[in-house]
Amino acid sequence: MESNRQKKIASVLQRDLVDVLQNAASQGGMRGVIISVTKVNVTVDLSIAKVYLSIFPIDKGEELLEGIQSNASLIKHEIAQRTKHQLRRMPQLSFYIDDSLEYIDQIDRSLKGLDNPIDNPDLLDKRKKS
Repeated sequence: MESNRQKKIASVLQRDLVDVLQNAASQGGMRGVIISVTKVNVTVDLSIAKVYLSIFPIDKGEELLEGIQSNASLIKHEIAQRTKHQLRRMPQLSFYIDDSLEYIDQIDRSLKGLDNPIDNPDLLDKRKKS
């Protein structure tokens, strides 16, 4: 169960991260890319913040995630500057792709009959025989 402190820190981080990441993307020549921070989970000891990102278009996700991870210390510094009056200690930031929207989209397409595995067996995951 998340404490109020964890939730408060998560929401402070989430608000500033959106700003910082979106600015970084547009300055880095990634115009038209939308980065949203879908969720931030802070550990009980407040030392680590897991940041879940939704990136559009989806095919830019991996490339952007790598860029964000390699600049994690710069991003942490930038957020620390912005939150210095709210946070005593800046948690370590770990970034992940939140693929739940993609998953929801796949379900939606399946329900609408757009991705029919009977018509296109390649849609099914290949199961390994044990």
